[in-house]
Amino acid sequence: MDIWDLTVRFFSMTDANVRYVVAGSVLLGGIAGAFGTFAFLQRRSLIGDAIAHATLPGVGFAFLILGRKELHWLLLGAAISGWAGALAIDAITRHSRLKLDAALGIVLSAFFGLGIVILTYIQKTGAGAQSGLDKFLFGQAAAIGRQDVIVLAVIGAIMVTVLLSLFAKLKIMTFDAGFAASAGLNTGLLQFVLTTMLVVTVTVGLQAVGVVLMAAILIIPAAAARQWTDNLKIMLVLSALFGMISGVTGAYISFLKPHFPTGPWIVVSASLIFIFSIMFATKRGIVVRLVRQLKNRRKMTEDHVLKVLFKAGMDSRNWRALYPPLHISQLWSFGAAELKRGLKRLVSRGELEKEGGMYRLTENGVSSGARVTRLHRLWEVYLERHLELPPDHLHRDAEEMEHIITPEVEKRLEEMLGHPVLDPHHQEIPYFDKAKS
Repeated sequence: MDIWDLTVRFFSMTDANVRYVVAGSVLLGGIAGAFGTFAFLQRRSLIGDAIAHATLPGVGFAFLILGRKELHWLLLGAAISGWAGALAIDAITRHSRLKLDAALGIVLSAFFGLGIVILTYIQKTGAGAQSGLDKFLFGQAAAIGRQDVIVLAVIGAIMVTVLLSLFAKLKIMTFDAGFAASAGLNTGLLQFVLTTMLVVTVTVGLQAVGVVLMAAILIIPAAAARQWTDNLKIMLVLSALFGMISGVTGAYISFLKPHFPTGPWIVVSASLIFIFSIMFATKRGIVVRLVRQLKNRRKMTEDHVLKVLFKAGMDSRNWRALYPPLHISQLWSFGAAELKRGLKRLVSRGELEKEGGMYRLTENGVSSGARVTRLHRLWEVYLERHLELPPDHLHRDAEEMEHIITPEVEKRLEEMLGHPVLDPHHQEIPYFDKAKS
């Protein structure tokens, strides 16, 4: 069967096992993505990793007590053990001088080591029923059945209900725990709820993703969502959506290649979403930032060209004089290619006109040059009067600010400073909108 036929079969959901695996992976991805958001924003990303590793001894102890593999009892043991790990982290940070990162490392290593010792002991006892316990390390999503999907759906509904009912309080505590406490919120109880939700999320995800990779599905979707927005509600939705997409993608790849485990591919899919987000996100994407920086550099070049030509016009009272590019480059430290591109853009915008290989300001160019010069000199006046900086310390700051001052800020500056006529260097501050040649 070729890839197309397998793809049609997968997305048609005619196979019951495929339906259960996809539904379970989607539910897990959505739950983990949503609740991992709070751990990410609280800078407690690795606490999910520590809790996940802390669940392993619980799985082993539950098997030793029962003497057989009963998934629900094993997961209950995992939840208890995970909670013990969370309490241990809290106790270490509260009652010792160790910081959170050290506590996480200690608990993760100790519990995981204990879990491996227990699993090794079980293997050596020769208990045939223990076969498959090692799947809790990396997960086995293919084993998700109808009952597991129902449990995931019920748990997810309960967790979402808790999240919606406490959202406003959790939001305040996440961004400012000190303010939340001063406002009368029980931050200890709220943190208890969040930790409980993380333990539950980790526990229900063990079968699909496993101990080792569970932290990734908690944090990677949240980290990807953070690149797109500053709004917590939108971030929660995006993080859950990215988790769901990762779940579907991982299940799909595993269906195409049955020897590829679903859990690791869910994590790989989430990682690809994160890489795309960090590169192309409209809020913080690397490409967007590079484009923004390029635009800013271009604007600075154009502003500097207009400013130096305007200043030359002020000195000679002839703003319509023609200047060759070489002369313009001597008025400011322009690179040859940079100046050439800047002159071309200014001509296309109608702020410069070209004549015989030389350039001069148009009326619009004179107006723009006057504004850049005015902003520079107004900011120097502000620095001198309000920060009491000496005149020889004003120029650099003004060079940076002249490009980003908005018309609203400009108006406030003029009113605050009383429309000064001269800057600290006794140079005229131009206020006319269109100077005449």
